[in-house]
Amino acid sequence: MAARGGIDLGGTKIQAVVVDAASSPVGSARGPTPESGGPRAVTAALAETLSEAAGKAGIETSELAGVGVGSPGEVDAGSGTVAQARNLPDWKAAFPLARELGDLVGTEVRIGNDVQVATDAEFALGAGKPYRSLLGVFWGTGVGGGIVLDGSPWLGRGAAGEIGHMVVKIGGARCTCGRRGCVEAYAGRGAMELTARRRHKRGKKTELFAIMERRGRTRLTSGVWAQALADGDKMATKLIDRAVEALGAGIASAVNLLDIEAVVIGGGLGVRFGTEYVERIRVAMMPHVFVSERPPPVLLAGLGDLGGAIGAAMLVDAGERVRARRRTAAVS
Repeated sequence: MAARGGIDLGGTKIQAVVVDAASSPVGSARGPTPESGGPRAVTAALAETLSEAAGKAGIETSELAGVGVGSPGEVDAGSGTVAQARNLPDWKAAFPLARELGDLVGTEVRIGNDVQVATDAEFALGAGKPYRSLLGVFWGTGVGGGIVLDGSPWLGRGAAGEIGHMVVKIGGARCTCGRRGCVEAYAGRGAMELTARRRHKRGKKTELFAIMERRGRTRLTSGVWAQALADGDKMATKLIDRAVEALGAGIASAVNLLDIEAVVIGGGLGVRFGTEYVERIRVAMMPHVFVSERPPPVLLAGLGDLGGAIGAAMLVDAGERVRARRRTAAVS
Protein backbone atom coordinates (compact mmCIF):
# COMPACT_ATOMS: atom_id res chain seq x y z
CA MET A 1 0.00 0.00 0.00
CA ALA A 2 1.21 3.51 -0.78
CA ALA A 3 1.94 6.03 1.95
CA ARG A 4 -1.05 7.22 3.96
CA GLY A 5 -1.72 10.33 5.99
CA GLY A 6 -3.15 10.53 9.49
CA ILE A 7 -4.25 13.57 11.48
CA ASP A 8 -5.08 13.79 15.18
CA LEU A 9 -7.29 16.84 15.72
CA GLY A 10 -7.13 18.04 19.32
CA GLY A 11 -8.41 21.00 21.26
CA THR A 12 -5.02 22.74 21.33
CA LYS A 13 -2.89 20.95 18.73
CA ILE A 14 -3.02 19.23 15.36
CA GLN A 15 -0.66 16.29 14.89
CA ALA A 16 -0.14 14.91 11.39
CA VAL A 17 1.88 11.93 10.20
CA VAL A 18 2.64 10.16 6.96
CA VAL A 19 3.11 6.42 7.43
CA ASP A 20 4.44 3.63 5.23
CA ALA A 21 2.88 0.22 4.55
CA ALA A 22 3.89 -1.00 8.03
CA SER A 23 2.24 2.06 9.67
CA SER A 24 5.66 3.43 10.64
CA PRO A 25 5.92 7.25 10.50
CA VAL A 26 8.09 8.62 7.69
CA GLY A 27 7.13 12.27 8.20
CA SER A 28 5.36 14.22 10.93
CA ALA A 29 4.36 17.76 11.80
CA ARG A 30 2.49 19.56 14.55
CA GLY A 31 0.63 22.85 14.62
CA PRO A 32 -1.76 24.74 16.89
CA THR A 33 -5.51 24.30 16.59
CA PRO A 34 -7.09 27.62 15.59
CA GLU A 35 -8.91 29.40 18.40
CA SER A 36 -11.35 31.15 16.04
CA GLY A 37 -12.68 30.93 12.50
CA GLY A 38 -14.87 27.87 12.92
CA PRO A 39 -14.64 24.59 10.98
CA ARG A 40 -13.20 26.14 7.82
CA ALA A 41 -10.25 27.63 9.70
CA VAL A 42 -9.62 24.29 11.40
CA THR A 43 -9.84 22.45 8.07
CA ALA A 44 -7.30 24.81 6.52
CA ALA A 45 -4.96 24.20 9.46
CA LEU A 46 -5.37 20.43 9.05
CA ALA A 47 -4.38 20.68 5.39
CA GLU A 48 -1.38 22.89 6.20
CA THR A 49 -0.08 20.56 8.91
CA LEU A 50 -0.53 17.48 6.72
CA SER A 51 1.28 19.22 3.87
CA GLU A 52 4.24 19.87 6.17
CA ALA A 53 4.33 16.21 7.25
CA ALA A 54 4.12 15.05 3.62
CA GLY A 55 6.94 17.41 2.68
CA LYS A 56 9.16 15.80 5.32
CA ALA A 57 8.30 12.41 3.78
CA GLY A 58 9.28 13.73 0.36
CA ILE A 59 5.84 13.52 -1.29
CA GLU A 60 2.80 15.67 -2.06
CA THR A 61 -0.48 15.16 -0.20
CA SER A 62 -2.15 14.27 -3.52
CA GLU A 63 0.18 11.26 -3.78
CA LEU A 64 -1.13 9.72 -0.56
CA ALA A 65 -3.36 6.64 -0.82
CA GLY A 66 -5.72 8.46 1.51
CA VAL A 67 -5.92 10.45 4.71
CA GLY A 68 -7.60 9.60 7.99
CA VAL A 69 -8.66 12.16 10.58
CA GLY A 70 -9.38 11.41 14.22
CA SER A 71 -11.80 14.13 15.32
CA PRO A 72 -13.62 15.02 18.53
CA GLY A 73 -17.35 15.67 18.48
CA GLU A 74 -20.16 13.73 16.84
CA VAL A 75 -18.45 11.92 13.99
CA ASP A 76 -20.50 10.39 11.18
CA ALA A 77 -17.97 8.30 9.27
CA GLY A 78 -20.49 7.39 6.58
CA SER A 79 -21.32 10.96 5.60
CA GLY A 80 -17.90 12.36 6.49
CA THR A 81 -19.32 15.00 8.82
CA VAL A 82 -18.44 16.24 12.31
CA ALA A 83 -20.81 18.13 14.61
CA GLN A 84 -20.83 19.37 18.21
CA ALA A 85 -17.04 19.47 18.57
CA ARG A 86 -17.16 21.50 21.78
CA ASN A 87 -13.40 21.86 22.23
CA LEU A 88 -13.03 23.42 18.76
CA PRO A 89 -13.97 26.99 17.78
CA ASP A 90 -17.63 27.58 16.88
CA TRP A 91 -18.14 23.98 15.73
CA LYS A 92 -21.75 23.01 16.45
CA ALA A 93 -23.58 22.23 13.19
CA ALA A 94 -22.56 19.24 11.07
CA PHE A 95 -19.65 20.18 8.80
CA PRO A 96 -18.53 18.02 5.81
CA LEU A 97 -14.96 17.65 7.00
CA ALA A 98 -14.04 14.69 4.76
CA ARG A 99 -15.17 16.44 1.59
CA GLU A 100 -13.72 19.86 2.42
CA LEU A 101 -10.35 18.52 3.54
CA GLY A 102 -10.23 16.13 0.58
CA ASP A 103 -10.61 19.07 -1.78
CA LEU A 104 -7.66 20.82 -0.13
CA VAL A 105 -5.25 17.86 0.01
CA GLY A 106 -6.23 16.17 -3.26
CA THR A 107 -6.99 12.68 -1.98
CA GLU A 108 -9.75 10.73 -0.25
CA VAL A 109 -10.35 11.50 3.43
CA ARG A 110 -11.93 9.21 6.02
CA ILE A 111 -12.88 10.31 9.52
CA GLY A 112 -13.29 8.57 12.86
CA ASN A 113 -13.62 9.36 16.54
CA ASP A 114 -10.29 10.69 17.78
CA VAL A 115 -10.07 8.58 20.90
CA GLN A 116 -11.31 5.36 19.33
CA VAL A 117 -8.75 5.53 16.50
CA ALA A 118 -6.00 6.15 19.07
CA THR A 119 -7.23 3.16 21.08
CA ASP A 120 -7.28 1.03 17.92
CA ALA A 121 -3.67 2.02 17.22
CA GLU A 122 -2.58 1.10 20.75
CA PHE A 123 -4.40 -2.23 20.39
CA ALA A 124 -2.81 -3.06 17.03
CA LEU A 125 0.66 -1.55 17.44
CA GLY A 126 1.22 -0.19 20.94
CA ALA A 127 0.82 -1.05 24.60
CA GLY A 128 -2.40 -3.00 24.01
CA LYS A 129 -0.94 -5.58 21.60
CA PRO A 130 -0.89 -8.49 24.11
CA TYR A 131 -4.60 -8.15 24.96
CA ARG A 132 -7.98 -8.98 23.44
CA SER A 133 -9.90 -6.36 25.42
CA LEU A 134 -8.80 -2.86 26.23
CA LEU A 135 -9.93 0.48 27.63
CA GLY A 136 -8.07 3.48 26.23
CA VAL A 137 -8.27 6.65 28.34
CA PHE A 138 -6.94 9.81 26.72
CA TRP A 139 -6.33 12.63 29.18
CA GLY A 140 -6.02 15.98 27.45
CA THR A 141 -8.25 18.97 26.71
CA GLY A 142 -11.10 16.60 27.56
CA VAL A 143 -11.12 13.02 28.82
CA GLY A 144 -12.01 10.53 26.12
CA GLY A 145 -12.26 6.78 26.05
CA GLY A 146 -12.07 4.01 23.48
CA ILE A 147 -13.06 0.37 23.93
CA VAL A 148 -11.91 -2.85 22.30
CA LEU A 149 -13.86 -6.01 23.22
CA ASP A 150 -12.89 -9.49 22.01
CA GLY A 151 -10.54 -7.99 19.45
CA SER A 152 -13.01 -5.52 17.90
CA PRO A 153 -13.79 -1.84 18.55
CA TRP A 154 -16.98 -1.35 20.53
CA LEU A 155 -18.80 1.76 19.32
CA GLY A 156 -22.24 1.10 20.78
CA ARG A 157 -24.81 3.17 18.92
CA GLY A 158 -22.09 5.66 18.10
CA ALA A 159 -21.27 7.19 21.48
CA ALA A 160 -19.53 4.39 23.41
CA GLY A 161 -16.40 5.19 25.38
CA GLU A 162 -17.42 8.58 26.80
CA ILE A 163 -15.59 7.94 30.05
CA GLY A 164 -15.11 11.67 30.54
CA HIS A 165 -18.84 11.96 31.11
CA MET A 166 -19.17 9.19 33.67
CA VAL A 167 -20.45 10.81 36.85
CA VAL A 168 -18.09 10.58 39.82
CA LYS A 169 -19.95 13.01 42.09
CA ILE A 170 -23.70 13.61 42.15
CA GLY A 171 -24.30 17.35 41.86
CA GLY A 172 -20.57 17.94 41.53
CA ALA A 173 -18.54 20.44 39.53
CA ARG A 174 -20.03 21.85 36.35
CA CYS A 175 -18.61 20.10 33.27
CA THR A 176 -17.93 21.78 29.95
CA CYS A 177 -20.76 19.59 28.57
CA GLY A 178 -23.18 21.48 30.84
CA ARG A 179 -23.82 18.61 33.24
CA ARG A 180 -22.44 18.15 36.74
CA GLY A 181 -20.05 15.72 38.35
CA CYS A 182 -18.43 14.27 35.20
CA VAL A 183 -14.86 12.99 35.26
CA GLU A 184 -14.02 15.68 32.70
CA ALA A 185 -15.29 18.42 35.01
CA TYR A 186 -12.36 17.58 37.30
CA ALA A 187 -9.73 16.15 34.94
CA GLY A 188 -10.17 17.74 31.50
CA ARG A 189 -7.49 20.32 30.79
CA GLY A 190 -10.14 22.75 29.51
CA ALA A 191 -12.21 22.42 32.69
CA MET A 192 -9.13 22.67 34.90
CA GLU A 193 -8.13 25.88 33.15
CA LEU A 194 -11.58 27.40 33.73
CA THR A 195 -11.32 26.48 37.42
CA ALA A 196 -7.81 27.92 37.68
CA ARG A 197 -8.91 31.18 36.03
CA ARG A 198 -11.86 31.55 38.42
CA ARG A 199 -9.69 30.95 41.45
CA HIS A 200 -6.93 33.25 40.19
CA LYS A 201 -9.49 36.00 39.58
CA ARG A 202 -10.63 35.63 43.20
CA GLY A 203 -7.07 36.26 44.37
CA LYS A 204 -5.68 32.74 44.71
CA LYS A 205 -1.97 32.62 43.92
CA THR A 206 -0.59 30.60 41.03
CA GLU A 207 2.22 30.81 38.50
CA LEU A 208 0.22 28.95 35.84
CA PHE A 209 -0.65 32.04 33.85
CA ALA A 210 2.79 33.60 34.19
CA ILE A 211 4.30 30.40 32.79
CA MET A 212 1.71 30.45 30.00
CA GLU A 213 2.64 34.01 29.03
CA ARG A 214 6.39 33.35 29.17
CA ARG A 215 5.88 30.48 26.75
CA GLY A 216 3.84 32.63 24.39
CA ARG A 217 0.70 30.56 24.91
CA THR A 218 -2.89 31.65 25.30
CA ARG A 219 -4.06 28.44 26.99
CA LEU A 220 -2.76 26.21 29.77
CA THR A 221 -1.13 23.50 27.67
CA SER A 222 0.24 20.21 29.01
CA GLY A 223 3.70 21.76 29.09
CA VAL A 224 2.47 24.68 31.21
CA TRP A 225 0.88 22.31 33.74
CA ALA A 226 4.03 20.17 33.84
CA GLN A 227 6.24 23.20 34.53
CA ALA A 228 3.92 24.47 37.26
CA LEU A 229 4.00 21.08 38.96
CA ALA A 230 7.80 20.96 38.70
CA ASP A 231 7.91 24.41 40.32
CA GLY A 232 5.70 23.25 43.20
CA ASP A 233 2.77 25.53 42.33
CA LYS A 234 0.11 24.84 44.97
CA MET A 235 -2.95 25.50 42.82
CA ALA A 236 -1.66 23.36 39.97
CA THR A 237 -0.80 20.56 42.40
CA LYS A 238 -4.26 20.61 44.00
CA LEU A 239 -6.07 20.61 40.66
CA ILE A 240 -3.96 17.78 39.26
CA ASP A 241 -4.39 15.76 42.46
CA ARG A 242 -8.15 16.21 42.13
CA ALA A 243 -7.95 15.15 38.48
CA VAL A 244 -6.10 11.95 39.35
CA GLU A 245 -8.73 11.02 41.95
CA ALA A 246 -11.55 11.59 39.46
CA LEU A 247 -9.78 9.57 36.78
CA GLY A 248 -9.20 6.74 39.23
CA ALA A 249 -12.87 6.57 40.21
CA GLY A 250 -14.15 6.83 36.65
CA ILE A 251 -11.75 4.25 35.20
CA ALA A 252 -12.43 1.84 38.05
CA SER A 253 -16.17 2.10 37.40
CA ALA A 254 -15.60 1.27 33.72
CA VAL A 255 -13.41 -1.68 34.71
CA ASN A 256 -16.14 -2.95 37.05
CA LEU A 257 -18.66 -2.82 34.21
CA LEU A 258 -16.55 -4.26 31.38
CA ASP A 259 -13.91 -6.39 33.15
CA ILE A 260 -11.41 -5.56 30.41
CA GLU A 261 -7.88 -7.00 30.37
CA ALA A 262 -5.91 -3.74 30.35
CA VAL A 263 -6.16 0.05 30.57
CA VAL A 264 -3.96 2.30 28.44
CA ILE A 265 -3.47 5.95 29.44
CA GLY A 266 -2.62 8.44 26.68
CA GLY A 267 -3.53 11.96 25.60
CA GLY A 268 -1.62 15.21 25.97
CA LEU A 269 -1.49 15.20 29.76
CA GLY A 270 -1.19 11.43 30.06
CA VAL A 271 1.84 11.23 27.76
CA ARG A 272 3.43 14.40 29.16
CA PHE A 273 3.19 13.21 32.79
CA GLY A 274 4.26 9.66 31.94
CA THR A 275 4.62 6.53 34.02
CA GLU A 276 4.64 8.31 37.39
CA TYR A 277 1.11 9.57 36.86
CA VAL A 278 -0.07 6.33 35.26
CA GLU A 279 0.91 4.65 38.52
CA ARG A 280 -0.87 7.36 40.52
CA ILE A 281 -4.04 6.77 38.50
CA ARG A 282 -3.74 3.02 39.11
CA VAL A 283 -3.44 3.61 42.86
CA ALA A 284 -6.46 5.95 42.77
CA MET A 285 -8.46 3.23 41.01
CA MET A 286 -7.83 0.50 43.55
CA PRO A 287 -10.27 1.56 46.32
CA HIS A 288 -13.06 1.41 43.72
CA VAL A 289 -12.16 -1.79 41.82
CA PHE A 290 -14.70 -4.50 42.70
CA VAL A 291 -12.49 -7.53 41.94
CA SER A 292 -9.44 -6.05 43.61
CA GLU A 293 -7.43 -9.29 43.64
CA ARG A 294 -7.03 -9.18 39.83
CA PRO A 295 -7.10 -5.58 38.63
CA PRO A 296 -6.11 -4.96 35.01
CA PRO A 297 -2.65 -3.56 34.30
CA VAL A 298 -2.64 0.21 33.72
CA LEU A 299 -0.17 1.10 30.99
CA LEU A 300 1.26 4.22 29.40
CA ALA A 301 0.38 4.59 25.71
CA GLY A 302 3.17 2.97 23.72
CA LEU A 303 2.84 5.18 20.64
CA GLY A 304 3.15 8.44 22.56
CA ASP A 305 1.93 11.66 20.96
CA LEU A 306 1.73 10.07 17.51
CA GLY A 307 -0.77 7.36 18.48
CA GLY A 308 -3.88 9.29 17.49
CA ALA A 309 -2.47 10.27 14.10
CA ILE A 310 -1.21 6.73 13.39
CA GLY A 311 -4.64 5.38 14.34
CA ALA A 312 -6.26 7.88 11.98
CA ALA A 313 -4.03 6.65 9.14
CA MET A 314 -5.30 3.13 9.86
CA LEU A 315 -8.75 4.34 8.77
CA VAL A 316 -7.38 4.33 5.23
CA ASP A 317 -6.50 0.63 5.66
CA ALA A 318 -10.08 -0.07 6.71
CA GLY A 319 -11.42 1.75 3.67
CA GLU A 320 -9.14 -0.23 1.37
CA ARG A 321 -10.35 -3.51 2.88
CA VAL A 322 -13.99 -2.52 2.36
CA ARG A 323 -13.34 -1.58 -1.27
CA ALA A 324 -11.45 -4.84 -1.86
CA ARG A 325 -14.39 -6.88 -0.52
CA ARG A 326 -16.77 -4.97 -2.78
CA ARG A 327 -14.55 -5.60 -5.82
CA THR A 328 -14.38 -9.32 -4.99
CA ALA A 329 -18.15 -9.51 -4.54
CA ALA A 330 -18.72 -7.74 -7.87
CA VAL A 331 -16.43 -10.18 -9.72
CA SER A 332 -18.03 -13.25 -8.16
